[in-house]
Amino acid sequence: MLEAIHSNGLESNVSIKLTMLGLLIDEEFCFQRMHEIVGDAKKRGNFIRIDIEDSSVADKTFRVYRRLREEFDNVGAAIQAYMRRTQDDVGDFLAMNANLRLCKGIYVEPRRIAWKGHHTINANFALALRRLLEGGCYVGIATHDEHLIWEAERIVREFGLDRTKYEFQMLLGVDEELRDIIHAAGHRLRIYVPFGKHWYAYSMRRLRENPKIAGYAAKAALRIK
Repeated sequence: MLEAIHSNGLESNVSIKLTMLGLLIDEEFCFQRMHEIVGDAKKRGNFIRIDIEDSSVADKTFRVYRRLREEFDNVGAAIQAYMRRTQDDVGDFLAMNANLRLCKGIYVEPRRIAWKGHHTINANFALALRRLLEGGCYVGIATHDEHLIWEAERIVREFGLDRTKYEFQMLLGVDEELRDIIHAAGHRLRIYVPFGKHWYAYSMRRLRENPKIAGYAAKAALRIK
């Protein structure tokens, strides 16, 4: 995939879930596979995003990321605003000047470790975004929530940030009108595209993890305003 991106001159990078590479079987094995992939991407001038999964693998995921960052600058991570640990993680990543994807979070987690209220999650998202941007981290602002997009634009204007310091991120086929509005406003925007032979199974799993995505997709398909 990295070779195809390079040879076709595409402005695209790759996001990987570490459980795809054996994280739950052997953390060291997973690290070695990621080391090989990130190293190959580095040679091609590309970037690898380590995606976040449920809380059972968060610590392992961040350990692999930190080890990779000791050698590579072309690798980033992701954090979820609905987790109660998020602000602590932000503090750790600020010290690394990390490249982060900030999203709300989709996995079903117990209340003792995850915020449940919509407004609380949005407030935690906005606080994390403010801290990261103010601290100089590059942030992929991953949301389809129009209020959070408004909040992000407000923070960007307040700090007077150059538009190379952040990007918005959305899923393929979800609220394309809002996507076009963001892009027309001059912001950089990245579309996440499921890739590979098992794209359908992946998409169905995402729908099971968060049925709200099905609602977003249905509204986009039916063009419900």
